[in-house]
Order: sequence, then structure tokens, then C-alpha cells
Amino acid sequence: MKKMIPDFEKMKHVGERISMLTAYDYPSAQLVEETGVDTILVGDSLGMVVLGYDSTVPVTMEEMLHHTKAVRRGAMETFVIADMPFMSYATLDLAIMNAGRLIKEGGADAVKLEGGLDIVPIVKILTRTGIPVVGHIGLTPQTASQLGGFKVQGRDLNSARQLLEDGQALEQAGAFLLVLEAIPRQVAAQISTGLKIPTIGIGAGLDCDGQVLVFHDILGLFKRFKPKFVKQYAQLRLEGVQAIQEYHKEVKTGLFPSEEHTFGLSDEVIQKLYGD
Repeated sequence: MKKMIPDFEKMKHVGERISMLTAYDYPSAQLVEETGVDTILVGDSLGMVVLGYDSTVPVTMEEMLHHTKAVRRGAMETFVIADMPFMSYATLDLAIMNAGRLIKEGGADAVKLEGGLDIVPIVKILTRTGIPVVGHIGLTPQTASQLGGFKVQGRDLNSARQLLEDGQALEQAGAFLLVLEAIPRQVAAQISTGLKIPTIGIGAGLDCDGQVLVFHDILGLFKRFKPKFVKQYAQLRLEGVQAIQEYHKEVKTGLFPSEEHTFGLSDEVIQKLYGD
């Protein structure tokens, strides 16, 4: 059964951990839904793992809509969260319009925004409009260059306190879920304990209320780099390369297609086709 916002709140209350995984298209969404994962994130990480960009920044609203629609078709019974891409919520009007598109056109159940105190007015107006919002603090990939790159955040006293304030502010603004990325476990634990809404960690330790990872990372499909917080549960890229190599070899040597993979005609039709 599809989980909804009250279910996530209840899971935190009773201590049941929340599983989240990204998906970017129809087949990946189908695979994730079949496993019973609690919620799917259509992350703008698709820019790197699917579209080949150097970062998430180039991802457009049209690309997010395209992939969100595909995920929705593949996972009709799973709660789907869609990332709002860089600059799609730079103003209140833009935020309302683009978040509305992800819900109405894309079929998402909620949207996710990166930022802390700076995006509180946007979170407030979206939730007042009836659009469920997930927050995202710590390492925020869309603005990673301002943070000094893809580095752990909240390691000093001031930045740790800022993360605590950001979490409280986003909850008060109406966010129902909060992603904590690449922050020390102790800081994540403090944030999680102090909030009524669930926290979802990615590189934030075991004390969060749930965890999220990237589909291509856990299956070993992404080659360029492997973050410290990623655990690979399979090496499908290697298996895929081996399968394609075998196909290539069999085509070259004439082993494929065999009779097993070939269609034929009956003797009667052949006789009529070519004559006696």
C-alpha cells in the first residue's frame, strides 16, 4: 500500500526506519517499487548518472518533468518525491509555478528543495498552496561551489549550529521530511532528535530516521566516482560489460542468432513461395 505523509510521521514516532531510493525512469521505478522501498526520490542527480552532466546544475525543469512522469508510470503505488532543479525556485512565483508542474504534470506526491533559512519563505508559500515539501540541508549539490565543493558540512561549531537552526526553521515552515547530506553523525543525531518530522540521511550516519542512496550507486552502475557514504550492493556495470562483450563476440563469429532465436516458414509456404 502506498505510504503517505502521516505514515512517515508515524514511522518516526514508533521508531520504524524509512527507506528511500532514487529512480529516474520507468524500469528503475518498477524495480524499486517491487522491493517495497518506502519512497522514491526523482533526484536531480539524474543529471550526472543518467544525462552525463558534470553536476546537477544544468538539469532543467523539462528534464525533471520528463523523468518524473516516467517514474510515476513505473511506480504507481509508491510515494514519489521530485527534486526542483537549480534556479527553478529562485523567486516565489517561479517556485509556485514549477512545483505545481511537478505535481500536476509530473505526478509527483511532493517536491524537494535545497537550502535552509534562505528558502523558508518558499517552503511556507508552497505548503500554504497545498504542495508537500521535503527540505534538504548539509551538502547541497546545487550550490556546492559556494560550500567549497563536495565536502562534509557542519564540522565546526558555527556551521553545526546553523544546520540545527536550518532544520528547525524548515520544520516550522511546513516541510514534512528533511534530507541531511554529508554531515557528521553527531550533528545529524541532534537535528533528528530535535525535530518532529523525519530525517533522511545520506552520508549523515545511522541516527537519522531513514536513509537514501542513488540507484546507480548501490547497483554499481556509476563509474566516475564513489562517495564514502555509498555502499555498493551489486556490480551490475561489470556484469553488463561482460554481457555486451559476449554479444559482440557472437555477432562477429556468427553464433548469434541461432535457430532458437530465428523465425521460419513451413515447408508448404516455402514451396508455394519459391515454386516446386
